[in-house]
Amino acid sequence: MFSSDPVLSVREATIYQDHNAVLHQISFDISKGEFVFIIGRTGSGKSSLLKTLYADLPLREGEINVAGVQIHGIKNKHIPLLRRKIGIIFQDFQLLQDRTVIENLAFVMKATGWKDKAKMKTRQAEVLMQVGLGSVEKKMPHQLSGGEQQRVVIARALINEPLLLIADEPTGNLDPEVSYDILKVFQQINKSGTAILMATHSYGLIRKFPARILKCENGNLKDSKVENFELSSDY
Repeated sequence: MFSSDPVLSVREATIYQDHNAVLHQISFDISKGEFVFIIGRTGSGKSSLLKTLYADLPLREGEINVAGVQIHGIKNKHIPLLRRKIGIIFQDFQLLQDRTVIENLAFVMKATGWKDKAKMKTRQAEVLMQVGLGSVEKKMPHQLSGGEQQRVVIARALINEPLLLIADEPTGNLDPEVSYDILKVFQQINKSGTAILMATHSYGLIRKFPARILKCENGNLKDSKVENFELSSDY
């Protein structure tokens, strides 16, 4: 049965980095299939918010529900279940350098409970095709360009058909042209129904690919869906 529940719901959450509250009592929802940018200067709390969403930082105050999983008080044994429902993409690719592209995908699949080798092979081919990489299965990460490596990272994040992709500065190490290509990949994934929450410093990307924007500023979270605010290029 189709559910109209948001894929991400945040209610009165205060986000901490170490012992410092960086965002105070924030609330917002992200619907299924929505594309949302999150922006803010370094130290404004955007990375801490993302880390809280995938339970890398504890949620001390408020309520957050990610893909049906309650984050407040989540037990360590339940974090793998949460991370099977979402995809996480980092700025530094975090590929295993001593393994081929296919072995990198297989590593994540085995860690998340895949066992059937035929099904694994089919899914690997599907996600590589989805990100526009058809013939790199046997290559090592160092044989790929930065853009190709990031596409492998995206493919890896798509393995378990996540409801939500959380991307923390995924184009931060790429030049503008390659960044635009990566954003087009994200758009295609988004069109197939996956919600995307992407942190970026790139004013150019936001101008070229308009979408809803969440802005971390002075401990608050502004939402372009609720209010108009100025976009400056200095974050």
